Amino acid sequence: MVQDFEDLRIYQQARELGKQVYVITRKGEFRYDSRFVQQIRASVGSIADNIAEGFERQGNKEFIQFLYIAKGSAGELRSQLNRAFDVGFIEEVTFKQMYNDVRVLSAGIIHFIQSMNQSSYKGSKYDNIERVRKE
Repeated sequence: MVQDFEDLRIYQQARELGKQVYVITRKGEFRYDSRFVQQIRASVGSIADNIAEGFERQGNKEFIQFLYIAKGSAGELRSQLNRAFDVGFIEEVTFKQMYNDVRVLSAGIIHFIQSMNQSSYKGSKYDNIERVRKE
């Protein structure tokens, strides 16, 4: 059972990607392009942060909105990985592995959104409201 956003597989995957981005941006020529380093770190951080913030809103509608933002940030990260590979900042093996990881995460976010859309549960912030209405 999921009690905290840290329990979510998509959040765990986003954290892993964050670690990988920090590793690659500390190496070689990449580390000297401070603007690009800030951009790619911000987009990978945005994925995890939006999953966390949406979860903490405790309403499915808001959570889904934040999940879509996280998915958009994953697309941004894929674009930045393409650029990093194109300019020689990362090796092909690293690029392919990370690019695939981002694709898997994006698919996981969409599947999570779909399951939330199919659920009749509105979110924990509505639990007390529903209970009061029934009384």
